[in-house]
Amino acid sequence: MNDDNPLTTLGDHTKPAGTLIEKISDVLGGIFKPWQIVRVARAEAEASQIQAEGQIKVEDIQRRAFRRFLEEEAKKQQNIEAITKKALPLLENKSAPQNMADDWITNFFDKSRIVSDSDMQQLWSRVLAGEANSPGAFAKKTVNLLADLDKSDAELFTNLCGFTWQITTLVPLVFDVPHELYDRFGINFNTLAHLETLGLLKFAAIGDFHRDNLPKITTAIYYGRSTNITFPFEINNQLDIGKVLFTRAGQELASVCGSKPVEGFFDFVYDRWASESLVPRRESEQSTG
Repeated sequence: MNDDNPLTTLGDHTKPAGTLIEKISDVLGGIFKPWQIVRVARAEAEASQIQAEGQIKVEDIQRRAFRRFLEEEAKKQQNIEAITKKALPLLENKSAPQNMADDWITNFFDKSRIVSDSDMQQLWSRVLAGEANSPGAFAKKTVNLLADLDKSDAELFTNLCGFTWQITTLVPLVFDVPHELYDRFGINFNTLAHLETLGLLKFAAIGDFHRDNLPKITTAIYYGRSTNITFPFEINNQLDIGKVLFTRAGQELASVCGSKPVEGFFDFVYDRWASESLVPRRESEQSTG
């Protein structure tokens, strides 16, 4: 690895971290030298030499444009390094950065280099680490969609993911809108329709989505809490999963968005399933029933 790599100053790296840095640097042409600064510094030196020799006269507007270019390139470099730095602690021992597609890396940093907000950089770093941990996990279309998200959009989507269960795949269980429980987190008809236009989900304003072909016993998990849903038939059972279904991009981003469980939502969903005889009633309900 090149000794000019500024990320080597972060301390000892695991092998996956060092491999990721090398992979990114190779794909982007020695990005951590950093190549942009080398390139513009060389141009600046040449301009100064020409100026000193009196071969051309650099007008004020040209100097201002060049200064702006330097500042913009330096900022992009800082963003690239910040996102990479935040991704390193998220790498797993089984991470395989060497297997990441070159085109994916190029596209990722082309989109993320203008991201300077710390919270959004953290989201980008999770995507980078997720792809390094499991190459092919994040489509380029997902990266492109992320690039179009405002911070407020990302925060809204993260709020929605607080209602997400694992039922064979990630499923946001939004049964009723409007509803006070969802309203508290900004989840309503208008915001769901907005997230749909962004390509993160499908929203059924009328009717509900269903998960089909489920076995008699299906495990549902909510942030580490699990319960078994028991259906009447051995095969081909159907479960109402509400009004929202993630797209592929939504699925991929939901896995790394940093959402947190909503207090009381496990019981809210459990009680709904209990009323449909899909899970046993809770003891507190049985004693008062």
